[in-house]
Order: sequence, then structure tokens, then C-alpha cells
Amino acid sequence: MTKKQYLPLVMALVVVLSSCGGKMGELSSDYFTVTPQVLEANSGKVPATINGKFPEKYFNKKAVVEVTPVLRWNGGEAKGQPALFQGEKVEGNDQTISYKVGGNYTMRTSFDYVPEMAKSELYLEFKATIGSKTVTIPAVKVADGVISTSEMVEQTLSSATPANGEDAFQRIIKEKHDANIMFLIQQANVRASELKTANDFSGEVKNVDEAVNKKISNVEVSAYASPDGGVGLNTKLAENRQDNTAKVISRDLKKAKVDAAIDTKYTAQDWDGFQELVSKSNIQDKELILRVLSMYSDPEQREQEIKNISSVYKTLADEVLPQLRRSRLTLNYEIIGKSDEEIANLANTDAKQLSLEELLYAATLTNDAAKQEAIFTKATQNYPNDYRAYNNLGKLAYQAGSFDKAESYFRKAVSIKDAPEVNMNLGLISLTKGDEAAAQTYLGKASGAKELNEALGNLYISQGQYDKAVSAFGDTKSNSAALAQILAKDYNKANSTLGSIEKKDAYTDYLMAVLGARTNNSSMVTGSLKNAVAKDRSLAKKAASDLEFSKYFTNADFMSIIQ
Repeated sequence: MTKKQYLPLVMALVVVLSSCGGKMGELSSDYFTVTPQVLEANSGKVPATINGKFPEKYFNKKAVVEVTPVLRWNGGEAKGQPALFQGEKVEGNDQTISYKVGGNYTMRTSFDYVPEMAKSELYLEFKATIGSKTVTIPAVKVADGVISTSEMVEQTLSSATPANGEDAFQRIIKEKHDANIMFLIQQANVRASELKTANDFSGEVKNVDEAVNKKISNVEVSAYASPDGGVGLNTKLAENRQDNTAKVISRDLKKAKVDAAIDTKYTAQDWDGFQELVSKSNIQDKELILRVLSMYSDPEQREQEIKNISSVYKTLADEVLPQLRRSRLTLNYEIIGKSDEEIANLANTDAKQLSLEELLYAATLTNDAAKQEAIFTKATQNYPNDYRAYNNLGKLAYQAGSFDKAESYFRKAVSIKDAPEVNMNLGLISLTKGDEAAAQTYLGKASGAKELNEALGNLYISQGQYDKAVSAFGDTKSNSAALAQILAKDYNKANSTLGSIEKKDAYTDYLMAVLGARTNNSSMVTGSLKNAVAKDRSLAKKAASDLEFSKYFTNADFMSIIQ
């Protein structure tokens, strides 16, 4: 059924009425112009604007004329909202037409698109009454229709890229192990009580060195002095603490037969450490101390100002400053993960030995969709509380054209986590169903999905916002991106996009044929259409009624392709 939407006027009409008896004659299409000349679908609608003229001395002063736009095709029709016009002597609220002067009018109508309209014609049907007498005027053809290229978004959507649930696999993971050697005030010797810490640290270095999947980067010795006592004294203390600590660690590592680089440095007055400890403490006048640190940069002035806060200095000396008299030991090392070969083999033979990230990563090591499906299925079995494997199974089903199956997986994924990738994919599913409202809702929750702009481009095509779609697609090389560019009449960009699509399918070739028709390139039309029909025979029937190719309906090469 046609959704009836009345905009100011629906059709132009010329009613030939005799000036004496009001006899009505047959109308000519010459009195009507339609924009566009060939009707075109846009966002599921087929709009038309008709300009008409009522010539002088044609409209009987007592006549009422009803005009109805009708789009007809083989086996069906759709009617638009009728419009009423009345003569000068008719009492009513319809638009009055002067008998003597006539007039010019602009009227608009719109039909809900159905595929059968691809080969159709727009007519005006008239019904005139003069008093009690009814006169039926023959219908007049005013336009052809419908170019339905915009509706190809339903087909190009199948080549859209669903969002992937990415793995977080890292083959090399950087780790570190820390320990602290503590010193007494104004002393730099490593006490016997601290040697156990040094020995334990060296033992950890040995363990890492012996592990088959770990590699030592270096050992760092960072020595410090607390900020009390003056710069000269603290510089000497920090440097001696550095050297003494490094000697102990070097001795222990040599005994353990570990060859590791030892990098050393010292900080004479650890104001940064002091500020951090004060910030985390509950010391009285903490804010005052921090304010002093921000106001003064000179170390001696800082120390003096803090000592002037006599109420808290003893607390600082007892609780904070001792923690800064130290050497920090840091072991930097790498954990080396399984090789690609190991991961791929275990994914096939014993997936339970793989972590979730390794299993998801395994699917990236093959381009075989069946093998990827098997891997993701194992991931759902071994790690059922993670959404990504379900999402990725949905992605595979979508790319195979199994939209119902894809939706089932996506809904399972979103029940686990309302993730941006899953919402984006459900938005694509909604577009395949023609549900723009649901698609917009889902895509609104998909911020952060890498493929979101491509999905939005498809939504904008469905909404008839072609320039916005072109902008959203950016440099994406897909059928949908090319379709948006064709509809926005950016033919050079469309040609570049179609030529750059990696996996060209039948619709890639069909769009290239449409582009050829719009740019008057007959060899592009026939060559591309031939390729399209070879890949998908049903496109021959589509081309036979596609008004994009109306100029080629008498072309022998074209007709031989679609036969």
C-alpha cells in the first residue's frame, strides 16, 4: 500500500473545458513537467514534483476536478494523495482555478518504494464533476520510473565489515621485580640485616635467568638520600650507597653465575619521594608542607622552611625521612610468549593449553573461515564468559550472508557485555532488516568500534543522506562506499573506490556498470555488466528493468548480456 502524504498539491492538471457547455477534452502531457524526469527512489520513497499549467478558458467555472497520481507497473499500482480543484462558481474550500486566466502550479507526491516499481510509469487520473454530472477524463502519462540504485544498499550491506572482538595477545610482556635496601641516617654501608633482601633479590634474578620463557633486560640500582643534611653531604651519601649496593648485587649475581647488566644512578636529595610520602600520609599540617614545596625550589630554603614547622618536623624525621634513605633494586625482564607455530598447533590439537588471548590470536593466523569458526567455537567452550568469541562467530556468519545466524551470535555476545563492537554489529543487522530506527540506536552505543564510520555510512545511505555517507566512509574501499559516492554524484571517487576493492563481487561490477551509464562510458557498461552477470545470473534480470541503463535498451551488446 502507498503511504498517503499530502503536500500542498499532488499533480498538475490541464482540464480542457468548452467555454459554452463545459465539455471536457482529453489532456496532453505537454502541459506537465516532472522532476526528476525519471523517478528515483530515495530512502525508501519515490518522490516527484510536478509543474503544471491551467490554460486560460479551460477550467469550467462550475467544475470540481479530482486529480490522483498513480504509479503503475506490470501487475500492480500505487496511488498518491488526490488533490481537488474547483471553478470560480463552486462554493468550497478547494483550490480555485480562474476560467479566464488559468494559472501555474507546483505539486508534490511521494510513493513508498517496492522493487516492482523499477519498471513503472507515472500517470495522472482525473475525475471531473459539473453539478450532478460526472466526467472521467483519460489518464495521462507524465513520467517514467523508478531508478532504484539507492535501494542497492540492501545488497551492498552484505559486504560491510562487522566489528571484530580484538585479542589482547602480547608475545613479549615487560615485567619487573623491585626491592629496597635501607640505610641508617648518614650511613652508606649495607648492613647485615639488609643482606637477606639483597640475596633474595639476586635469587629472583637467577630464577628469571633460568626460565625458558623469560629474558633479563637489566638490573637497576637507584640510590637516594633524604633531603635533610645539606646537598654536599647527601650527594656523597647517595653516591656511596649506590656503589656499595652495586658491589653486593654484583657479587651475588657472579656467585649465581648470572650475566646481567647492572645500571646505576643516585639522587642526592629525594624531594620527589618526600613529596609523595607526605601526600599519602596523615601528618598534621600536611597541606602546609606541600605548599612549602611548591613555593620554594632551592633545596636549602625548602629544608629550612620545613624545619620551621616545628610541630611536625619530629614526625617527619621519625616516619618519612627514614624511608628515603635507600637503594631501590629493579629487575627488568621480558616474558616471551608462545610462537605462532606453537599457538596454531595447540589451537588445533589441545586448545585448553592456550589462554583466551592466545586462542583469539590463533584465529588471526589463518584466513580459512572454517578454521576460524572452529577456533572461536573452542573459545566459547573454554571461556564462555567472554563476549568476543561469540561476536567473532557472528562476524563470520554475517560475512557468509547468514544474517539470522549472525544475529543470534551477536545477541549472545551482548548478553555477556554491552560492548561497542557488538552494538555496531547489531546496527548492521538492523539495517539488513530495513529498521533504521533500531540501527541508529545500536550505532549510538558503538562509540569506539574501529569500523563504526563504515556502519554509519550505510545508515546514512538508507536515510538518503548521501553526502554525509561519503564523509563517513572516508577512504573505505567497499561497495557501499562506492554506492554512496555514485548517489552523491562523486563519480571520480566512485571509480577509484570500485577499482580498489580487494574482493570484487557481482555487485562491485554492477555498480561499475551503473557508473559507466552515468558517465556515458558504453564500454564500461557492457564490460562490467558482463562480469556481474557471469558472477550472479540474477543481475541480468535486474539490469533488464534498471532505468540506469535505459539508453542501452536498444544496444545490441547490452541486450546480448541480459538475455
